[in-house]
Amino acid sequence: MASQDLPLPPWRKSRKPAQLRRQLSQDLIVEAGLRILDAEGLDALSMRRVAQEFDTGPASLYAHVANKDELLELMYDRVLGEIELPERDPSRWKAQLRAYAVEMHQVLARHADLARVALANIPTGENSVRMGEFVFGLLLEAGMSPRGASLSMDRISLYIVGDAYEGSVHFARMRAAGLSDPREYFESFVGQIAGYYRALPAARFPHITKFVDDLIADDGEVRFHYGLDLLLDGIEARMPPTP
Repeated sequence: MASQDLPLPPWRKSRKPAQLRRQLSQDLIVEAGLRILDAEGLDALSMRRVAQEFDTGPASLYAHVANKDELLELMYDRVLGEIELPERDPSRWKAQLRAYAVEMHQVLARHADLARVALANIPTGENSVRMGEFVFGLLLEAGMSPRGASLSMDRISLYIVGDAYEGSVHFARMRAAGLSDPREYFESFVGQIAGYYRALPAARFPHITKFVDDLIADDGEVRFHYGLDLLLDGIEARMPPTP
């Protein structure tokens, strides 16, 4: 029997052919983080969980990403890169700002609860700054003061992010309940709220019990657009008169 045909002694481990690992990079790590986020939610994301995607340990990631906080900022900035911005037209500032807000809200809604990353933080990535320059510049060129434009940009950004995050909380609850149909979840959720309101003592809460149907009439998209128009109308009221 040739030596290469001999079986290995039981105390020796067989050697499998070496598998080439995919070389890590910051872009690949961010992409893996987004995949985990979209599939499992933000609470499931950790450096260890991302490292598992590459069959390695968390220490391998730190040459490219300092920590989880930096990874989240990079992921958020990557997502903002999906937003397309037009050339600023101050004569159409309101329409452009509305379109920007709607698109940003839709982009954040596609990525689970990533909106939470922007809450209580000031994102400083390239795309984040690009968004800020667009909104701030649009309001300035439309005639608003720098202070007013700054406050307006801050409030409208918080509204978009906050509304997107609220929606993601509901989708997390939907996943936890084992539901896959958003309509089924929201019908159940709203139905429970309506039942509670109808059971309130009418003598103490006459307006709520009388107008339950109006209180639950509109879905999240309608409510978002209504609130957005309130903000835009408020900004418009603070614009200087057009010469």
